[in-house]
Amino acid sequence: MAVAYSGFREGQHPDRGNGAVNPSKDEILEDLEILVANGFGLIRLYDSGDNSSAALSLIREHNMPIKVLLGIWLDAEVSNHEGCPWLDEPIPEERLAANALRNAEEIRRGIRLAQEFGDIVVAVNVGNEALVDWNDHMVPVTTVIDYVRQVKAAIGQPVTVADNYAWWIRDGRSLATEVDFIGVHTYPVWEGKPIDEGLAYTLENIEGASEANQARYYREIRQWADSTNTTVFFFEAFDEPWKGDPGNPLDAEKHWGLFNVDRTPKQAMKRTQAAN
Repeated sequence: MAVAYSGFREGQHPDRGNGAVNPSKDEILEDLEILVANGFGLIRLYDSGDNSSAALSLIREHNMPIKVLLGIWLDAEVSNHEGCPWLDEPIPEERLAANALRNAEEIRRGIRLAQEFGDIVVAVNVGNEALVDWNDHMVPVTTVIDYVRQVKAAIGQPVTVADNYAWWIRDGRSLATEVDFIGVHTYPVWEGKPIDEGLAYTLENIEGASEANQARYYREIRQWADSTNTTVFFFEAFDEPWKGDPGNPLDAEKHWGLFNVDRTPKQAMKRTQAAN
């Protein structure tokens, strides 16, 4: 059982155009120790910035039993203002051009980290939902393919791209032939599926469900993953209050974690700890 990890706490956030506020090394170390104590030996990081670099360094420094699916974050290279519900106007061309330069630098960082931490990074993911038709950071599939080829040529680990299951089914054939394995995002509760249909509908996360349902889904999908020898990244490790509607503290996107933002465990982890 693997887990998506993003360590931003109250008042912290990734760079969204006005700079990042990253967790401290002590905070990251605390998170990693919590994950190890709860049986997670594989985590997904979403970018190759300072936060991810610090996590990799701490894993090595403390000889922690954690492997990493490293992310390379891609910002918009085309304006998807007609498809994205929350983009009110076109992204200016100068910003798109600047994003392309940042993406190139992010790819170089990802390659460098994968090479430096080859004993920890087991695979690299190029882009996160940069292709699905509702996103705000769209990159053309031909460009993503070029990026995948660039990364594959530079590192020895497998390379993938993570995106919405519907995009893979409808449009993913050309990219699927380029990657070493396919990273698929599915959203059972977000798409109206009750808990009784959750496992059959998807392999991953419950968004916005009750803790009891989250605990049940986590238990069922962990059993399924064990029985089929399938790696599943459960989204996500810790609640992230910076996400979603800033005016709604109960917004579902703020509460996907297996742990609360103060790092106390929710029901799913309490039951796992008790079983262990």
